[in-house]
Amino acid sequence: MDDKAISLVQTCKVFDPPSGEPVVAVDKIDLEVRRGEIFGLLGPNGAGKTTTLRMISTILQPTSGHLVVDGFDTVTQSNEVRRRLGFLSGDTSLYKRLKAREMVEFFGRLYGMSESELAARVAELFRVLDMESYAETMCEALSSGTKQKVNIARTMVHNPPILVFDEPTAGLDVMVARSLTDFILSLKKSGKTVVFSTHIMREAERLCDRIGMIFRGKLLFVGTLDEILRESGENNLEDAFFALAGTEEIAL
Repeated sequence: MDDKAISLVQTCKVFDPPSGEPVVAVDKIDLEVRRGEIFGLLGPNGAGKTTTLRMISTILQPTSGHLVVDGFDTVTQSNEVRRRLGFLSGDTSLYKRLKAREMVEFFGRLYGMSESELAARVAELFRVLDMESYAETMCEALSSGTKQKVNIARTMVHNPPILVFDEPTAGLDVMVARSLTDFILSLKKSGKTVVFSTHIMREAERLCDRIGMIFRGKLLFVGTLDEILRESGENNLEDAFFALAGTEEIAL
């Protein structure tokens, strides 16, 4: 089996607004994510992180270039990609009139899971994510942290080998954010490939086997933390990012 879980070759995304000049959100990115690793896409707001993840997850099609996920082309074989991938977007909302358990079960049925398979999987996820106490609570009554856990459970219900998280801890308090990053670390132990975007340096330092640094749609550098520090000549990730971007004017 190919050791590449995800491959992007000269991938570009250009948005054409109704008025004004075209916007190049992602500019000819070459990137490989290895099976079984936690890969972080690090950059400020507007750098191209979310656009890149949405192309990987087939929500957006690239303007040019080529994307392959688990051996399948994201454009011509998008249904196969979706079966093998779970995607958590930063703006994903829940159906407020469903209970937490019903929400996860709904997505499992969309993936064609049998009722017996679904029941076992939902029970496992609610136990692992410590969600059993609010399984029968309406989604509209949940806190932001518990809503995010429900979102993670519905992302993983079909047990995909590849998981993509877009800013998974955004807006969460420090305790909930820490529990979610602990959970992401546990996914690697179970053999999952995880890709996540963040602008929080300490998350990237703690979680990632490798980090891709993106700025203004361009991939600046990809490597381990040690490789990034060595390339930049800095001793911490934040300073390394500024050094590689060649600017001090970044709002992280």
